[in-house]
Parts: sequence; C-alpha cells; structure tokens
Amino acid sequence: MGRATGGPIWALGAMSGTSLDGVDAAMLRTDGLRIHDFGETAYRPYTPEETRTLRAALGRWPDAPEVAPARAVVEAAHREVLAGFSGAELVGFHGQTLAHEPRGRGTHQTGDGAALAEALGLPVVWDFRSADVRLGGEGAPLAPFFHFACAKWIGAEAPMAFLNLGGVGNLTWLDPRCPAPEAPGACLAFDTGPANAPINDLMTERRGLPFDEGGALASGGQVVDGALELFLEEGYFRKMPPKSLDRDDFALMLDLVRELGDADAAATMTAMAAAAVMQGMEHCPAPPERLLVTGGGRKNPVLMEMLRAGLDCPVEPVEAAGLDGDMLEAQAFAYLAVRVARGLPTSGPSTTGVRAAVGGGEVSRPQG
Repeated sequence: MGRATGGPIWALGAMSGTSLDGVDAAMLRTDGLRIHDFGETAYRPYTPEETRTLRAALGRWPDAPEVAPARAVVEAAHREVLAGFSGAELVGFHGQTLAHEPRGRGTHQTGDGAALAEALGLPVVWDFRSADVRLGGEGAPLAPFFHFACAKWIGAEAPMAFLNLGGVGNLTWLDPRCPAPEAPGACLAFDTGPANAPINDLMTERRGLPFDEGGALASGGQVVDGALELFLEEGYFRKMPPKSLDRDDFALMLDLVRELGDADAAATMTAMAAAAVMQGMEHCPAPPERLLVTGGGRKNPVLMEMLRAGLDCPVEPVEAAGLDGDMLEAQAFAYLAVRVARGLPTSGPSTTGVRAAVGGGEVSRPQG
C-alpha cells in the first residue's frame, strides 16, 4: 500500500449509527497517519417520523420499496448538518447501514455520496465497506485504525482497548508500540455482540421511549440468569474474530425476555450486552492496560458497572482520556476519508478478516 503524501488537512466526518438516533458530524485535522487536531462537532437528531422511516427499511436491500424513503431521510439530514461547517477539504460519509451480510448479499449503506458532493461542493468519500467485503472481509468494524491513531494521540505505551457501545458492540484491542495499524500485531477488532439496539427496541415496544435513559429501568430490575445463559449459548460467541454482526442478528434477545416484566427485561438485556463484551475480551492477545468506552452505552451506569464488575482492567469512558465519546465514530470517518484519498489502508486481516490490507471507499467529486 502507498503511504500518505502531503500535510494534514481538515476533514469532516459523519456517522449515522444503528441506534437510529441521528447524525453525528465532526472535523478532524489529519494527514491520514496521525491526528493533528480535533475541531468543531454537531449533532442532528432524527425526528420520530424519520426514525420510523429508517426502522421500516432495516434489513432491506437497495431494490426494496422501503429504501428510497430511508435514503431521502439520510441524505437530507446529512446535507442539513454538514452544510453548517466551513473549512473542510474532504468529507467522509458513512451513510446508514440497513443490511449487513458479509457472507451473503454483502453490505448495504444507503445514501448517495455523489449527490452529497454536489450539494456540499466538496469531494466526498463514501461506500467504505463494500471493497472489504468483496475481498473476503467482514466490512466491519472500521474504526480500529482510527482507534490506533487515538492511542498514539493520548500517549498510550502499552496494549489497551476501545469498546464502542452503539447499537452493536465492537471491540478494538491494540498495541500502540507498533509502527502502524496495519502492522502485524497492532490491532485486533470484532463485534462483541448486541449492545444498545435491542435495549432500545425493548424500550420502544414496552414504554414508547427511544432508550433506557441513565439505565433507570434496568436499575430497578433483576437479571434473570436462565435467559442470560440461553443468550450466551448463541454460536456467535464461539466464533473466532474477526467477526461482525448486523443490527438485528440477535432478535432472539427480545424473545428471551418476552415473559418478563419491563424492569427485569431491561436489566437482563443490559446484562446480555455486558456478558457479550466479557466473552469478547477473552480473545485479546494480551491483557489491555485499560478499556476506554465510547458510544451511547457509556452513559448507562448499569451497563458500565456490570463491565467494571466483570473485567480485570479499568473501564472508563473515553472522556477520561480527553476524547469525545459522542463524536468518535464521526471523527473516525473523517480520518478514514483522508486515508482513502491518500491511498492508505482502512482495514486489514486482523480487523475485518480481509485477505490483505485494503483501502475501502469511493471518492466522488462535485462536477466542475
């Protein structure tokens, strides 16, 4: 693979995650190797109607009738939030994942980067996952190379891990003593299991709420061990990484708590998310010195306390290291956009299982 050429630029990254809450956007100054500075951020929430439109398209492929309305929502929301920034030379646009079957039909993120490039008048890097899947990779997770840069930024000198608790949980173990994220032994990454998505679905179904704010419902319930044990019998936990999940791969979680009261169901599903991480930590090549948690799950004190009780290393929100846990994924796609533009890999065998380090992403430039 080529190496980055040129100095650092300001890139603008955007992320719309599987929790379907809205669009995160963030500026990052980078040369595609190191982080030079963090910049402005913004958040544009989806309205309840927009969320319903996106939810109706989950699991659908591009030819399904539900996809066009979802694509319109995604593109409009991104145009709105990204137009509020100035000074960016490049945009990283992830789109909205609707379906993910790396061993089946591939991966589907809706949203047209070429249309966004026209609207913003800036080059847009998008469709980050397809090339990885075509070359035999899982197409996810894609943040690990950015996590490696973050570890360098905070001055880490020993193996550590990042845990993103979004709709799905994903873990990056890394050794910052390695020269680059694609170097042998530098990174291991994989999806741990479901995280917020099934808990959010439970709250929507039972309470008409988008999520269990502050773990309030779970804190008043009891974990039902039988349901937790059945959950951990799922074959996914026995697969060796790299491995990845679709948002709804663990729909059985809702079935396992169907007969439970609301609080016990929330407590049990929260314990399932924590137990999935504990199972995943057993794959780490060496014990991490610390675990930094990003994503919405770090704001759930019940989930965080379960992780602290079950793991042997300090478990802290990424803010403890001076990072922004709400914006880390948006920043990641700003970083990855620069890597794509400069011919650097965005994933490798130990992060997605792809056969060789690959730079994913398509670059669309505005006409004229």
